[in-house]
Amino acid sequence: MVTILYTRGFCMNILPMEVTVREICEGYEDNEEKGVTGYGGRLNIRPAYQREYVYDEQHRDEVIRTILKGFPLCIMYWAKNSDSTYELMDGQQRTLSFCKYVDGEFSIDNRIFYNLPGDIQKKFLDYKVTIYVCEGTESEKLDWFKVINIAGMELSAQELRNVVYTGRWLTDAKLHFSKPGCVAGKVADKYLAGNPIRQDYLQAALSWIADRDGCEIEGYMSRHQHDRNCNDLWEYFTEVMKWVKDIFPVYRPTMKGIHWGMLYNKYSSGTYDPEEFEKRIKELLTDDDVTGQKGIYEYLLSGDVKHLSIRAFTDRMKTSAYERQGGICPFCAKEGRMTRFTLSEMEADHIIPWSKGGRTSADNCQLLCRNHNRRKGAI
Repeated sequence: MVTILYTRGFCMNILPMEVTVREICEGYEDNEEKGVTGYGGRLNIRPAYQREYVYDEQHRDEVIRTILKGFPLCIMYWAKNSDSTYELMDGQQRTLSFCKYVDGEFSIDNRIFYNLPGDIQKKFLDYKVTIYVCEGTESEKLDWFKVINIAGMELSAQELRNVVYTGRWLTDAKLHFSKPGCVAGKVADKYLAGNPIRQDYLQAALSWIADRDGCEIEGYMSRHQHDRNCNDLWEYFTEVMKWVKDIFPVYRPTMKGIHWGMLYNKYSSGTYDPEEFEKRIKELLTDDDVTGQKGIYEYLLSGDVKHLSIRAFTDRMKTSAYERQGGICPFCAKEGRMTRFTLSEMEADHIIPWSKGGRTSADNCQLLCRNHNRRKGAI
């Protein structure tokens, strides 16, 4: 039976079929250069737009137990290519779970596949998986991939971009930034937040280089989609990390997840003293008024104290200053205006700016009218 699916302005042929675990596992190979294949080499289990294997042991083991009990697995989707090969669109995690099990990569209840009785092995291999095979244009298949993944583990923004800009450049970029133990992780794992498998490392690097080029991530990926490799991105990324490690040689956990590429784009042309930076970092990390510790690094590069999120005055401090001033802004008073403001019309300010040694304390608190507080240059 052929189902013709009409959605979003396109149509695709959907052909249901049943394929045994044995057939899918035939020729299974997980090769870093050639990719992941099965079904006698005709099934691309991990196309460039697919995420890495993300199942934890519990999810992985439940797939195996489902098959051993003969319970049905959810429907999977393959896309058929013009040369009669296939790409796995949905069901990669389940497929890899049983392929890895048959290949002897893990055990269930302390028994690997080859330790199972022969009849159980046969039952497992003869288990039939329901596949919907989709035929259509490349754009139709990629759009359908996005649709069917809405019901599963939601695709991240970068995973959706990978769907649109698949190609040789993306394959190489994922090799650098998206694999377990990828080279980007070896260079900068302590500095990058998130999970490479969910494309967090790739997205970070792309956001940095797109900022350098004055465009969005989509614009950068579009321009480089058909490049033979991701050398431009990788060389830029390594330059960024070398710069960070040169000017901030002592690593601290607060450095993880900072948008280092953005700082590199703004400040890399400057000249800095790593020893002086280290001395100031130690001081700032122990300063109770500094609440934005991740902002310390941009503060040192720019001199702008707003990055430190200096501790705010408490309501009690504000009320005390208001009563002391009688609701009059001292800056207005100097200009000859004795207007009395309500407490809600005034804003707290450091009498001696924090940058000049002033503390966030009651005796260093004054209330200014909003106009003068906006015009005052330092905190």
